[in-house]
Amino acid sequence: MTVMRTVELEGHIIDSGAMGRCFGVVMDLGGEFEVEEFDVGRHKHAETYCRMRVSAESADDLRAILHELNQNGATVADPRDATLEAAPDEQVVPAEFYSTTNHPTFVRVDGSWVEVSDPEMDCALVVDRTEDDPVVRTKVLNAIEKGDLVVTGETGIRVEPPERPRNGGSSFGFMQGGVSSERPSASLIEEIADEMRAVRDEDGTVLVVCGPAIVHSGGRDALAELVREGYVDALSAGNGFAVHDLERNLYGTSLGVDTESLEHPRKGHKHHIYTISEIGRVGGIEAAVEAEIVDGGVMYQCIRNDVPYVLAGSIRDDGPLPDTITDAIEAQDAIREQAREADLVLMLSTLLHSVAVGNCLPSTTKTVCVDINPATVTQLLDRGSAQAIGMVTDIGTFVPMLADELLEAHR
Repeated sequence: MTVMRTVELEGHIIDSGAMGRCFGVVMDLGGEFEVEEFDVGRHKHAETYCRMRVSAESADDLRAILHELNQNGATVADPRDATLEAAPDEQVVPAEFYSTTNHPTFVRVDGSWVEVSDPEMDCALVVDRTEDDPVVRTKVLNAIEKGDLVVTGETGIRVEPPERPRNGGSSFGFMQGGVSSERPSASLIEEIADEMRAVRDEDGTVLVVCGPAIVHSGGRDALAELVREGYVDALSAGNGFAVHDLERNLYGTSLGVDTESLEHPRKGHKHHIYTISEIGRVGGIEAAVEAEIVDGGVMYQCIRNDVPYVLAGSIRDDGPLPDTITDAIEAQDAIREQAREADLVLMLSTLLHSVAVGNCLPSTTKTVCVDINPATVTQLLDRGSAQAIGMVTDIGTFVPMLADELLEAHR
């Protein structure tokens, strides 16, 4: 027996490709659609409206189609309130719970649309009725508490993917980032610098996600200058980045290699573990700075300028440093808090750590991804940001060029 529902699309749905994607979803999943109303916006600021009836052979097939349409911005016409079910146990969600995107999302509760706070992908939606007005939040599955009112199904949910502006815009415009090593790096770096200045002028937050390659390739001093001059408001990294930054200060090496002469000093391969030992001996990075054991570098500037940092550990870590968060869930929560505060994120030559941060970001956060490997940049841009720039270049070249652009007036 054929079942059907009517859905609506509204906005710059032609320019952004949303309408075409929705048509494709219906056909790819074996359904059919009939456009009942189509009103095209006739100037660059006007929105387009499309109303279509979607049909499928079974309720399960239709549910699958509606789910995919919802992810692409379509809303069921004449919406009802979202379906809420109590979580049966700690860290257990009801069957058919709604799995989130990182796009701006609204949930219909008690007849009104409520915006979801802190949108994040791959979470559940939980409705809190303890306030005067209902509040809807994203929750990771391990944070679900027994009795939480969890949104299930597709009813009463509206997703608003960012749209492509008709007047173009800067390199941060909708999905204009692309990936190419032949793009004009100098002009892109200038735009990134302008964005960083704008964020600072508006008291926003620039989050930098750092990989050890920054130290290995010679970008460490330039990044430290950016921290010192107030262009970096938060830092996220793994144990390795901090160790090699500190090793560079204590021994002049990174991974045992002299970063100036590229020579291998005797016992240089042990410098990273010696560094961890020395920092651990005094009780951590801040203590090492206060004791003047460490007197330069990125971590030094973070301490001296009160720039908060999160060092998230992994199974690969030596040591690790006392400052490194070794509990994975605790590290996730710390990264999540950073990501929610960020207005601009620079992901610098670290695939896995950048993916971890990217998973916590709403799609509206501006993101810059830089790596020498094109596949890395592509994967990071595919995490769901609609405002991203990807640059395939040596990080040891990029960071000094960015610092020169930002700090020329200070020198």
